Amino acid sequence: MGGETGIVEAPAVSAGGTTSLAPTALHHHAYVSADQERTRRFYEDVVGLPLVAFWIEDEDIMGQRHVMSHAFYGLRDGGALAFFNFADPEQQARYAALPQSLFVHLSLRVDRAAQDAIRARLKAAGFEPWEADHGYTYSIYVTDPDGLLVEFSADPPHAAEIDRRQRAGAHASLAAWMAGRRAPNNDVRPEGAG
Repeated sequence: MGGETGIVEAPAVSAGGTTSLAPTALHHHAYVSADQERTRRFYEDVVGLPLVAFWIEDEDIMGQRHVMSHAFYGLRDGGALAFFNFADPEQQARYAALPQSLFVHLSLRVDRAAQDAIRARLKAAGFEPWEADHGYTYSIYVTDPDGLLVEFSADPPHAAEIDRRQRAGAHASLAAWMAGRRAPNNDVRPEGAG
């Protein structure tokens, strides 16, 4: 949750309460693609992320030669989604992503207008997105051509207030969970949602 770019500017604080250096943003999220052109059509033509780099590599990694491509699709904040594809069919099969549950997914921040446009393009391209209102974000989900579940999350107008409240109580909620307490604390989820 947070600003227009999706990056909340807050100092990292260690358990001892001192500020430390920490990562500032997502550089890239990497996945394996079975077909780089099919992946490009999905992420560039349907989702709307521009292809900003395409590397062809031939390198030794952990004692084994890898001839591969590495495509990057740019996010507005400077981060990217990246996809590998390998020339060697054995390597491609070995590194292929395994199916995951819906709880293993990638979530991208969008506003409601972009979410509506992406939903329409997904449906026009033959994909079947599904939706969920979590209260703290409204999401559409779709599985990409390689099996990666992608969420497009639009924050509600009062996201800053939700963020402030969650930051203030996050450690207490974690402690409650670890102590075995299971009472829901999502008081922003609409009645009957979920």
